[in-house]
Amino acid sequence: MTEYAAEFVGTMILIIFGSGVVAGTLLKNSKAENAGWMTICVAWGLGVSFAVFAVGKISGAHINPAVTLGFAMAGEFPWAKVPGYILAQVAGAFTGAVIVWIQYYPHWKKTEDPSSKLGIFSTIPAERSFPNNLASEVIGTFMLLFGLSFLGVNNFADGLNPLVIGVYISAIGFSLGGTTGFAINPARDFGPRLAHFILPIPGKGSSDWAYSWIPVVGPLIGGIYGTLFYQAVFNGSVSVWFWIFSLLTVFILIYSVIFNRKKQVTS
Repeated sequence: MTEYAAEFVGTMILIIFGSGVVAGTLLKNSKAENAGWMTICVAWGLGVSFAVFAVGKISGAHINPAVTLGFAMAGEFPWAKVPGYILAQVAGAFTGAVIVWIQYYPHWKKTEDPSSKLGIFSTIPAERSFPNNLASEVIGTFMLLFGLSFLGVNNFADGLNPLVIGVYISAIGFSLGGTTGFAINPARDFGPRLAHFILPIPGKGSSDWAYSWIPVVGPLIGGIYGTLFYQAVFNGSVSVWFWIFSLLTVFILIYSVIFNRKKQVTS
């Protein structure tokens, strides 16, 4: 299996588990209906773990463009492989979403709420505020790449590392995911959103392309900064890109607060 095929398969596995648990929780007449946020976070974490088990030794199991770009910006991954990895990740996410659609085929027609159907494929913010939603995705993905960096320097018992990463993903979901649904992965959102747009899902409503840039841009910024921050603070490797992304991240966070305060005053 090539590295690109491995990224395709790994991301497909991630979405089958992740979007699958959301479908089971939200769709009508599912035996897992109303299973709740804890179930969703645990299953997403396990999805990451099993994807890493499956393809980690072949491609490194990035299964996320934010991871691929973050490692490339840090000089830990060759730029020549970046486009192929990202294309494979998006294609794998799209395919995984199609498989989930087939798995729950009888349930789509019985579920009336269009937002529930979209939420199975892509993220929907709890409070729609683009500056705050962007900041949430930046923070969540910063923690993802920062965590992958410091977890990567520790020696775990053989086979334990993927489980530790999965637990860490679940922790991000528990702690930071309540705002936007913690996309923290552009492929995880864009690929399934595209599937939602294309597939003949009864009563599906809009694919909300107006919001779709948030779970792409936010994770890319947060992921790159998380890796550069680790290198600067722990390894003493400070580049001009570290300062650029530091300023960009601080601006996003401050603007999100100012925007929200202005919105509160005007309302």
